[in-house]
Amino acid sequence: MGNKQEELETCVRLQGYDLIGIPETWWDSSYDWSVGMEGYRLFRKDRQGRGGGGVALYINDQLECMELHLGMGEETTKSLWVRIKGRAGAGDIIVGVCYRPPDQADQADEALYRQIGAASCSQALVLMGDFNHPDICWRDNAAEHKQSRKFLECVDDNFLLQVTEEPTRRGAMLDLVLTNKEGLVGNVKLKGSLGCSDHEMVEFKILRAARRAHSKLTALDFSRADFGLLRDLLGRIPWDKALEGRGAQDSWPIFKGHLLQAQERCIPRKRKSGKNTKRPPWIKGG
Repeated sequence: MGNKQEELETCVRLQGYDLIGIPETWWDSSYDWSVGMEGYRLFRKDRQGRGGGGVALYINDQLECMELHLGMGEETTKSLWVRIKGRAGAGDIIVGVCYRPPDQADQADEALYRQIGAASCSQALVLMGDFNHPDICWRDNAAEHKQSRKFLECVDDNFLLQVTEEPTRRGAMLDLVLTNKEGLVGNVKLKGSLGCSDHEMVEFKILRAARRAHSKLTALDFSRADFGLLRDLLGRIPWDKALEGRGAQDSWPIFKGHLLQAQERCIPRKRKSGKNTKRPPWIKGG
């Protein structure tokens, strides 16, 4: 943040946001006097020992809220979690903000996934942040790198929905918004950059009463797949020629492209049901 603080405050006043999540701050104790905003309560977690990588969350001070400590590797992750009390009959909402560095160690990833798992057991979760997984294809729920596939497993295991649909930095979708309740998050838009940042701001609405709508999400229906045709189509491709002289990194997009083309022909899609109908009966909302 740093020199973007004044521009941030101007933007917040004009738009009247209730929540502002910042997934990468450069703050330390020397910023204590300058980062507060009138009318907002600030939760922050500065990165210890070096600049960059902190997280912060401003919440309208008219909202009753408290910070949550999930107690699972908090010292190794750049994340914070806040419970916002809902209106009568609406239930509480947990809001999280996260920054995952590109070089984050597997141990810190696992700690973050445990936190996400704990938070996702609540009735309503909204998690935003920069997760630095540019290789993930959200349409096909696929990724090239091991760390990205682990993240996808965490999203799937906790029945989360990823609602950002456009690239947020140089053609890559790094800044994500995840929720555990379909219809809870809507009107997702990119709003340009703040100052000289190369990341787009992501604006969205949290709808306190989730809409009862038919799911627009689809999944591959393997029960109706024609695997014989799939094998035949892939067997016709001259792989030696197609991949000749290419390393693993260059070969992967070619292989993936052929596979997805065959998949479209051989494996139909079906509409996914809402999250609550998929969760095992022993997982209860918090």
